[in-house]
Amino acid sequence: MTKNVFGLLYRIHERLVGRSTFQYLKSLEASQWCSREEIEAIQLAKLRGLLKTALRHSPWHAERIRGAGLDEKALDTMTLEDLPRLPTMDKRDARENRERIAWPGVPGGAYLYNTGGSSGEPLIFYFGRWRQASDTAGRFRAQRWWGVDVGDPQVWLWGRGIKLSPTDRIKSLRDRLVNQLFLNAFEMSLSNMDAYIEAIGRFRPKSLYGYASSLSLLAARAKEKQIDMKLPSLKVVFTTGEPLYPHQRHLLQEVFGVPAASEFGSRDAGFTAHESPAGQMLLMSESVILEVLDGNGRPVKPGQLGEAVITGLCSQAQPFIRYRTGDVVRMTDECCREGRGLHVLGEVSGRTTDFVTRSDGTIMHALAVIYVLRATPGVARFKFIQHTVNDVEVLVVPGPGWEQAREVQVVEGLRARLGEQVKVGIRLMEDIPAERSGKHRYVVSHVPLPAALEEVLQS
Repeated sequence: MTKNVFGLLYRIHERLVGRSTFQYLKSLEASQWCSREEIEAIQLAKLRGLLKTALRHSPWHAERIRGAGLDEKALDTMTLEDLPRLPTMDKRDARENRERIAWPGVPGGAYLYNTGGSSGEPLIFYFGRWRQASDTAGRFRAQRWWGVDVGDPQVWLWGRGIKLSPTDRIKSLRDRLVNQLFLNAFEMSLSNMDAYIEAIGRFRPKSLYGYASSLSLLAARAKEKQIDMKLPSLKVVFTTGEPLYPHQRHLLQEVFGVPAASEFGSRDAGFTAHESPAGQMLLMSESVILEVLDGNGRPVKPGQLGEAVITGLCSQAQPFIRYRTGDVVRMTDECCREGRGLHVLGEVSGRTTDFVTRSDGTIMHALAVIYVLRATPGVARFKFIQHTVNDVEVLVVPGPGWEQAREVQVVEGLRARLGEQVKVGIRLMEDIPAERSGKHRYVVSHVPLPAALEEVLQS
């Protein structure tokens, strides 16, 4: 099939599931060229609409909006400068008040979704078709900046469960129909990585997309094996899920012979920013409002680091309004070098995760174990520590719903990932302290990677 056929199939798929992805993509393609003032007018109109929706359908938010002295009439004249009148919210707020925040009757329906939990605080929340469409359309627009269009062959290095659910099988069929090849980032044994490298060569993708660390690991394996991965079809490597560090960018560009571009976002806050060919991280300004605050909740000056606080303008199913993400970023007052009106993010420090290793040598992205913990009710916060391939420890801050049976669920889930012989110790904690550096790490592995890969990754 030609690219246009794959693109048509994707459009049909989105229409069948009730998502306005391509209508919004058309809108984004036009609005990105608006002036900064026009972009901010779009943000304000959407913000007013979001707050009105929250007043009518989200009792928890309605109390906070009215407490800030705002009602529907006042919202008609509010400005973006009025947004800080509202209090911030965090992951705990979203978790503990979910049913009072969510709008079950949102057009298209509200669907439960899990965060990746790399922050150590997994979150189950609702999102709707509009939020799904906005994330996908934003990503499509950003990838078009790099000459990658809907229907172009794309390889995903992504996480997948141990057993495929009916939903997973449907997604796998959809992936094939829209010209995407899925490779499991949770099963990266040396033999699997060799098979992935061969599969990429046969598939001849125009782009690669996946976790920054997993793509770097695959690149390190190709470099170690001296395999030429400079495919004529390949235009760009897109990384996501974690910061793209300079040594990783260098490795990816050296091995694949094309630029590497990073995206920034999260499942709860949504698709937030993407790197442009001019080397700038551009905010998805029509879909989110980003504030950067210090530890006391005050705005930092452009160029200073602070916490990313997101208002998701398309998050009607469960509104995220002034949501503290925990990610550390730096805003800039620069303009897009290519003429767009979108805001520019100066730096994303973000968080990092480690790999974990099974006794058979399989290397897995940290999300492989995070998925187990985030799916366990009653786990408010956690830290996973791999001492050896057969000895792991899980620190758990218990929350509502935790009971003795949850320990069995965690042990069984981790053994299904890591092997039945693995000793799993669980320690209940009142709090989980930070590292000596002051940073929080939620997955830590003391098992070294194979020497050749470790050397290449750090070179």
